[in-house]
Amino acid sequence: MTISEAQQLVDKWIKDYGVRYFNELTNMAMLTEEVGEVARIIARRYGEQSEKESDKQKDLGDEMADVLFVLICLANQTGIDLESALKKNIEKKTLRDNTRHKNNNKLK
Repeated sequence: MTISEAQQLVDKWIKDYGVRYFNELTNMAMLTEEVGEVARIIARRYGEQSEKESDKQKDLGDEMADVLFVLICLANQTGIDLESALKKNIEKKTLRDNTRHKNNNKLK
């Protein structure tokens, strides 16, 4: 699925099941909460914190999808075409950083 298709799918889901979008501030708070859930799994599963038994069954992919869903909601609400924005962002990074990482001795 393309990013544009994902934006359409989320919009359809909101209209069919969600009644309406939560306001942007609520969605921003929800995005922060969802990113925190991803951070918790990463910190415990791949970082130095021990993983609680109750966290071992958490699905990292599902939590990342929650982040993506809310991010898409915010994009839809604010009129952002994420596919276009991502392409522009990658072009910007390519122009700005095309040799920076290759020349970074810390990455060798």
